[in-house]
Amino acid sequence: MTRVLRQSILRSHETIEQLAAEEPTEAFAAGGFDGERLIAVGIVAPSGEPWRWRVRGMATAAGERSRGAGRGVLDALLEHARANGGTRVWCNARVPARSFYERAGFHACSVVFEVPPIGPHLVMERELS
Repeated sequence: MTRVLRQSILRSHETIEQLAAEEPTEAFAAGGFDGERLIAVGIVAPSGEPWRWRVRGMATAAGERSRGAGRGVLDALLEHARANGGTRVWCNARVPARSFYERAGFHACSVVFEVPPIGPHLVMERELS
């Protein structure tokens, strides 16, 4: 269920199988729901050092943005990383999502770069307290 939403919003050029193949085996997924309908999703996994975690695959269904579901998902991912020894998280954020991550305490730490065929991104990170 989470992969279908992520694929439809983020990676429509890939199959579900291709999307799944890119997921870290240690990934933790969280979802936001409207009743029983999944409207937001994201994953987090360790990234190199045990204290460093990567948020990825954040997606909110069309028409459901700005309702708090994405922020709830992100908060759950950050809490999972923190509870498992994480002290810093990072992500490759799509440029249009920059303000979403900034409101959650992330800051940009790279110049904008292109991820073909997806579009412009930047690396963003924050400390966990």
